[in-house]
Amino acid sequence: MNEVDIKKTIRKGENIRVEFKECHSDLSRNVFETVCAFLNRFGGEILLGVSDYGKIVGVDENCSGKLKGEFVSSLNNPQKLSPTVYLSVEEFKINGKLILYVHVPESSQVHRCGGRIFDRNEDGDFDVTDNTNLVSNLYMRKQSEYSENRIFPFLTLRELRKDVIRRARKLAVVQNPGHAWGEMDDLELLKSAQLYSKDYKSGLEGFTLAAVLLFGKDSVIASILPHYKTDAIVRRVDTDRYDDRDIVSTNLIDSYDRLMAFIGKNLPDKFYIENKQRINLRDNMFREVVSNILIHREFTNHFPAKLVIEKDCVVTENSNKPHGHGLINPTHFSPFPKNPVIAKVFKEIGRADELGSGVRNIFKYSKAYSGKNPKLFEGDTFKISVPVTPQVTPQVTPQVTPQATPQATPQVDREKVKKILVFCRVPRTRTEIQKHLKLSDREHFRKEILSPMLKAGMLLPTITDKPNSPKQKYYSAKLKRRKPL
Repeated sequence: MNEVDIKKTIRKGENIRVEFKECHSDLSRNVFETVCAFLNRFGGEILLGVSDYGKIVGVDENCSGKLKGEFVSSLNNPQKLSPTVYLSVEEFKINGKLILYVHVPESSQVHRCGGRIFDRNEDGDFDVTDNTNLVSNLYMRKQSEYSENRIFPFLTLRELRKDVIRRARKLAVVQNPGHAWGEMDDLELLKSAQLYSKDYKSGLEGFTLAAVLLFGKDSVIASILPHYKTDAIVRRVDTDRYDDRDIVSTNLIDSYDRLMAFIGKNLPDKFYIENKQRINLRDNMFREVVSNILIHREFTNHFPAKLVIEKDCVVTENSNKPHGHGLINPTHFSPFPKNPVIAKVFKEIGRADELGSGVRNIFKYSKAYSGKNPKLFEGDTFKISVPVTPQVTPQVTPQVTPQATPQATPQVDREKVKKILVFCRVPRTRTEIQKHLKLSDREHFRKEILSPMLKAGMLLPTITDKPNSPKQKYYSAKLKRRKPL
C-alpha cells in the first residue's frame, strides 16, 4: 500500500472491505467491532483520520503514538478480542494530514469482540451473536474452507520446537523493532498468532494444524501428515532422473530456508538495480514462488509439492482449493487466502508480503530475470512456470570467482570491504564484524554488506553446509589460497 493506493481507496468510499474512522485524538469504540467483522468475513482495510463521507480530517500527530499503541495492545487483549491478533499500523501523509492505515486479513477462525460476534456486509458491521443460524453458518464456513484451523487437543508445547519459535520472534522484531511478540512468552506468541484455538461448537481447544506445520517437530508433523513433503529437483542433464534433489519434510520456516538455499545453489543471481540499490533478483523472485508453495497449499491433500529446476524454466506444483480456473492475469485477479493464519506468520517474519503482491512480484521480477513472463495456473493443482535464462549456469556466475574485487559489489563501500577483509584474516562472527565496523543495523549489514561479499567470493563461511548456523563465522577468501608454512 502506498499514498496513491490510499487516495484511490478513499475516492471509492466505504464498502464491505473498506471502513473509515475519524479518530482524531482517540480510538472510537466501534473500531474493534470493525476489526472483528473483517476477520470473520473477507478481511478489509481501515483508515483512521477519514470521515464516513471520505473527507480527510487527519489524526492528531501528537496522539498518533498513543493511538497505535492502544490499538495494538487492545487486539492482544483477549477481553477485547478473542482469539487475539497482531495487526500493524502504517502512517501516510495525505494532503498534509496524517492517516493511519490498517490491513485486516480474513481469519480462518471466528472472532469475538467484547464477547460478541460481529460480521460484515455492504452496510457495515452487525452483531450476529444471538442469531443461531448466522453464527452456525459462520463456523461451518470457516471450518470447511480452512484445514489449517483443525484443532489437536492433546498437542502440547513439548511437541513444538522452541528454537524455531525463538527464531520467528527474532525475525518479527527485526522486521518491526516494536513488535509485540518481542515481549511475549512462547504460549502468548502462539495464541497471538492464532495458532491456539477453541471450537465453540465441539468444545475442543488446543494447538492447530497451522501451529504443527509452522513449529512442530519433524516426528510430530510426520505423525499428523505422513504425506507432507516438498520435492526439490534439478533436472538439466539427467532429464529421466535428476542431477540434484532435496526432499524437504520439516516445518514451514525451515522448509523456506532449505528451498531458498537449493535455488541459490542451482540458479545464478543477476545484476539488477531497484530504487538505486542492487537487489538479489533471483531471491526476490523465488521468495514469492517458495512462499506460495508453502503458504497456499491444501495440506490435507496427499499430492506432494514439487519444485523442479529444468534447463529453461522452474516449475512448481502444489495441491490447491481453487477459487477459479485457468491462467492468472496479474492485472485483474482477486487473491483469496488459502491459509491466512500461516500467511500472517510468514508476513510477520518477513517471508511474505500482503496477499496478492506475490503474484505481481513474480511477474515483475521474472520479466527482469529472463525477459519473459511466468505462467500461473489455478486449478486443483496450482502450477507456476518461471522462465530462466538457459545459457547461464551457476558454474559461470561471475560473482563467485575467487578473483572478485570490491567493484563486483558496487553498493558496498570499498573502505568497509577492505576493513572486513583485513579483520577476517581470522574467522569472525557476524556480530564481531558489525562491532568492528560500528554498525548497529543487523538487517542492513546482512543485506547490503555481508551477503554481497559472500556472493562475490570475498568472504567464505566456516560452516558451509549450515549457512544459518548460530556458530557461523566468516574469513577472507585470501586465506584459502595461502600455502601452508
